[in-house]
Amino acid sequence: MAGVGKIYQRMQVAKDSGHSCFALLADPDKANEAQLVTLARQSDAAGVDFLFLGGSLLMADRLALCLKVLRDACSLPIVLFPGSPMQINHQADALLFLSLISGRNPELLIGQQVVSAPYLHRSPLEVIGTGYMLIDGGQPTTVSYMSHTTPIPHDKPDIALATALAGEMLGLRLAYLDAGSGAQRPVSAEMIRRVSNEISVPLLTGGGIRTPELARQAAHAGADVVVVGNAIERDIGLLREMVAAVR
Repeated sequence: MAGVGKIYQRMQVAKDSGHSCFALLADPDKANEAQLVTLARQSDAAGVDFLFLGGSLLMADRLALCLKVLRDACSLPIVLFPGSPMQINHQADALLFLSLISGRNPELLIGQQVVSAPYLHRSPLEVIGTGYMLIDGGQPTTVSYMSHTTPIPHDKPDIALATALAGEMLGLRLAYLDAGSGAQRPVSAEMIRRVSNEISVPLLTGGGIRTPELARQAAHAGADVVVVGNAIERDIGLLREMVAAVR
């Protein structure tokens, strides 16, 4: 875990160059093995940069199986996006070490991180400290319910900026604006632009990005990594268009 790893470096290059990356988020609970193989192969062919794996809730112990299937089916870097310490496995390449800095729940600010830190310290995973900010996407989400936190209002970019700056000053190496799975609306271009222009760490944005045009808007506004999940689960035919829009 010492130093800066290859996956973080790739995100920082995106920040420095202004060329956004595309991450496809897969939920271990939602896809069977055949669907994962298809997803992995089409992601490889479409030019996806990262496969993110994780969810707010883990209903079945399928993480190790999903990792093996994805690893066998493609060569893309796999990044864990864990909803809890239960969603950690050293078969991945990296892990977003999330601190929910938009909330005031100490368990998700530091408590669960303390539980998982000894394992991560001894694992080969590239661990990337990430300031995770939940943004109001127009409806309650699983992550807001599970975390007992209130999202940052959709129309308050200054709050998002102040929170992201605090995370950066605390030493977190990524900022993540997330409207949540199934959001009615994505993070606004104004909020993305406001945060991206003021922070020096890479900015990830996801939630509610259902169309290639919304993906393009997020990238154009300054998202260094655009994260899409539900839209591709519903229609994998959108994948190439989404990646092309971010490019």
